[in-house]
Amino acid sequence: MPPSVLLSSENPEYTFQFGKNLGLHLASGDVVGLVGELGAGKTTLTQGIVRGLGVGEEHYIGSPTFTLINEYRGRIPVYHLDFYRIETPQELVNLGLEEYLYGEGVVVIEWADKIETLLPKEHMMITLQYVDRTVRTLEIVVHGKRYAELLESVVREPITFEPQV
Repeated sequence: MPPSVLLSSENPEYTFQFGKNLGLHLASGDVVGLVGELGAGKTTLTQGIVRGLGVGEEHYIGSPTFTLINEYRGRIPVYHLDFYRIETPQELVNLGLEEYLYGEGVVVIEWADKIETLLPKEHMMITLQYVDRTVRTLEIVVHGKRYAELLESVVREPITFEPQV
């Protein structure tokens, strides 16, 4: 069974900051899959990851539900993919998905469970689940030594933020 950690996020700010901390540790070629119901916090987590990768505040980070892919330039390229509208992995054949998954940037995939069979053998998968209106759990499962070390580094760091009132 792959290593995993279960975290509790008490608010969107925690989810964002966890993502930002994760983004600070991500490197070229990393793949992070996100799974969860609509509104579970996948885009909030992605926003944090992208900010942690050095993409400036002048860039709006939204979910590419209709365009499928948003590209950002941070300290390394960031590819934000959203497969909400995808029914089968075969729909992505002509998208050039492999170029993203095995390329030089960091790939963050919302609705990654829809293409799990296409993911690289080594990757990180984060499942966000509702507990109540603001609280979520984040189950982080890692596949591969790189991701196990990454998870250990990120979880060891305290989450600090200024809650908005």
